[in-house]
Amino acid sequence: MLSARRLAQCSRMTASTSRVKFASIHSSAVLQAKAKSPEAKANLAKRLAREKAAGLNRPHVVLGNKPGDESKWRNCDLTKILVSEEDVRATPALPAQPEEGDVKLPTYTNFGIGESEKKMLFETLPEMSIEAHRLVLQRDLAREDAQITPNDLQEIEGYYGPLEHHKASMLARIVDLRNANAKGIAFENRRRCVEAFSEDGNPNDTGRPEVQAAILTMQIRNVWDHIHKFKHDIGSRRSLRTLVHKRAKILKYLKRKDRDRYDAVLDRLGLEPKSVEGELVI
Repeated sequence: MLSARRLAQCSRMTASTSRVKFASIHSSAVLQAKAKSPEAKANLAKRLAREKAAGLNRPHVVLGNKPGDESKWRNCDLTKILVSEEDVRATPALPAQPEEGDVKLPTYTNFGIGESEKKMLFETLPEMSIEAHRLVLQRDLAREDAQITPNDLQEIEGYYGPLEHHKASMLARIVDLRNANAKGIAFENRRRCVEAFSEDGNPNDTGRPEVQAAILTMQIRNVWDHIHKFKHDIGSRRSLRTLVHKRAKILKYLKRKDRDRYDAVLDRLGLEPKSVEGELVI
């Protein structure tokens, strides 16, 4: 019979694929591996250098421009219409007490109030209120078989005119964007994106690819600034990745549908084509 030592040697030789005797742990690939030649090391270094240079020249997949070059973003149409919290806080506050003359309106308004709504609220509505009071007085006098006189009209104008002016001034203070929080400012920016990137014939086309890409770019910038302030917010990092890929998907669809619109919206959003095309690694 074979001794125990001889059996152990046989088992080690059988289990190993190496030519070296009694190699029970290492595989043959590790034992027989040769050091890389200087030529292979040089080729590897060149490849790494090329990849590094390509990464430096590639636009940032989040910001959409090359690192250190913010000129395209600062000059694009999207930047010109967006309102930041610093812009809102820099505007002068409206006086607490109404002043004589025209109603002073805030620089930025809340609740999606645009130019047409401003005209209706602060010009048309006060005049209609005064006219309503005149009609009520005329109805009451008609019941008494009397007619409205010029003095009555002057009394109505003298009493209800300052009253409507005061109400309009108080309303202007309420709708001032200075009273809004971050969600209110984001709502105003979304309204501006929809208005600026919609077609002329359809000013509220929220399903238009250009509008969606503009809103996503605004949200990406906001989340990016938030991450820089709160570096350990993992949830925001996941949200950022989702928003970037969603924007790339929408722009890819637009490129397939209409190449001219695709090229035009990239310039308006301040994005480089390579920042939304190909593999996006965040």
